[in-house]
Amino acid sequence: MTQRTEPCCSSPATLCYWLIVSVLAWAVLSLAAIYWHPLRKAWAACLLAMAIGCFANWIKNHSLHCVITGPLFLVAGVVFLLSGVGYIRFNALWVWPFVLAGVGIAFLLEWLCAKRSAS
Repeated sequence: MTQRTEPCCSSPATLCYWLIVSVLAWAVLSLAAIYWHPLRKAWAACLLAMAIGCFANWIKNHSLHCVITGPLFLVAGVVFLLSGVGYIRFNALWVWPFVLAGVGIAFLLEWLCAKRSAS
């Protein structure tokens, strides 16, 4: 029987874990960029690495904001990859407000849920 674990809030340990996994993923993606040129777009590799860090953090620590930011970073990274391959054209300035708003909303929801569970 599996035990259901509730989402938790960020702590310095969970943020450190996310950072370590993201940097390792970025290093691997940077090596892959030697052979696959679209990954040379810095923002694509960075966002994909951050998405990998969020998914790993959700699996290990169940950080609530990672449920939102992981897919958000993944979609933004794929959009930058598709732009690098030439499938789509867009102004990068249109992507960043959505990413920043999504990250802000994710941490706000996590903070509100933590405040509600504490009371």
